[in-house]
Amino acid sequence: MSVPFPTAVVTGASRGFGRAIAAALVAAGTGVVGIARDEQALLALHEELGDGFTPVAADAADETIAHEVIRENRPGLLVLNAGAVPHMAPVHDQTWETFSRNWHVDTRHVFTWTRAALREPLAPGSVVVAMSSGAALGGSPLSGGYASAKAAIRFIRGYAADEAARAALDIRFVALLPQLTPSGVGSVGVAAYAARQGVDRDTFVENLQPILTPDQVAKSVLDVAGDQGSAPEYVVSGAGLRPVG
Repeated sequence: MSVPFPTAVVTGASRGFGRAIAAALVAAGTGVVGIARDEQALLALHEELGDGFTPVAADAADETIAHEVIRENRPGLLVLNAGAVPHMAPVHDQTWETFSRNWHVDTRHVFTWTRAALREPLAPGSVVVAMSSGAALGGSPLSGGYASAKAAIRFIRGYAADEAARAALDIRFVALLPQLTPSGVGSVGVAAYAARQGVDRDTFVENLQPILTPDQVAKSVLDVAGDQGSAPEYVVSGAGLRPVG
């Protein structure tokens, strides 16, 4: 599958969904600038993917980095995937610092890159894919502010799409809402909710079938990036893509 952009930026590229997305884009012939804090993991991915992958060890929420990367690379695709592992505890066992963790990483970095995409701006025909979560629809009572942080990403996407249309920028903004999966960041959620239900992890995971994999998320990104008639938001599950609403 080919993506109609010579260059893409993927945040949170060192692990999980971001790593799979970067690999899929490189395999499709798109050069990827991968951003994450973990320099060693990025260098290892560069070793695996070759010169089609350019590692940038940085805080994805840094406004200066966002503007510099866009100006220097002129990407046609932004995949805003970076996120923090939520603190898993019921609301009364959270502190404000633990409760707001995902606001300061997930939401802030989507805001930062979305703002930069509009202000630079990206070239006409560009696409911005922001990773929200299925928790934005159903809530997540053991992950503090995670669900609300991911819901805010949906609003940011909508606001940005409106502003791009008002300014005739021809930039498409899409949100993906992956459902809970036992890999990557989702593994902590699986463990916490299995314990809350009083079942073992394997039993809980069995109830999530079909399991969503990082490779399926990567394929979903490529699908929506290459589809000019794309819906604005999709739930992503092991069964595939489903437009929200």
